[in-house]
Amino acid sequence: MSGAVIIGAGPGIGQAVARRFAREGLPITLIARGGQTLRAVAGEVASHGASRGAPHGVPVVTLQADSADRAELDAALDRAIGEHGVPEVAVYNAALVRADEVGEISVREHMEAWAVNVVGALNAAARLAPAMAARGRGTFLVTGGMPEPKPQYVSLSLGKAGVRTLVALLDQQYGSSGVHVASVTVDGPVAPGTDFDPDDIAEHYWRLHTQPRHLWDREVLHAGRS
Repeated sequence: MSGAVIIGAGPGIGQAVARRFAREGLPITLIARGGQTLRAVAGEVASHGASRGAPHGVPVVTLQADSADRAELDAALDRAIGEHGVPEVAVYNAALVRADEVGEISVREHMEAWAVNVVGALNAAARLAPAMAARGRGTFLVTGGMPEPKPQYVSLSLGKAGVRTLVALLDQQYGSSGVHVASVTVDGPVAPGTDFDPDDIAEHYWRLHTQPRHLWDREVLHAGRS
């Protein structure tokens, strides 16, 4: 059974999204840079995995890769496809989050942030979206943010603006072939028990994945609990 691939599978949104899809019985592939992070998240996902014919949880595969390293990311995605087939849904949740103002960081640091925040998502889509399109269905979701740019978060504001443009480009290229490309824009700091609880945010990803084609959204804004 094809499953869900979560790139940037750390605690918070990545873990919550993985749990949400596991609850529906989808096999899960977690991709992150750190082995310790992967083990912790995998344990959480496995313990919450549900059950359509899988009373002991769903299969969970962990793969280490730097989302800014195309060769590493491609290799991890190829292994994910080898384990569970072309995914039904892929979520790009990697981001380099740091405070920086205009002129405060170097060109190299800006490029490093752009590589994680935007180019990693582009490379993941380049590896997965054509196969989804050939199959005639699939969902590619990106975690967005900064609906309005913030001068104290320059590199992140630029990156999230780039994500919005990337989603539009991918939709133009693959939407007509049945690939739903969208972003979940989170307008606040993520923390359990707050208006930005990761489990609440994860519901947006599931809703986007299950939307009928004629109702597809390209962006959902989470601005807090309604």
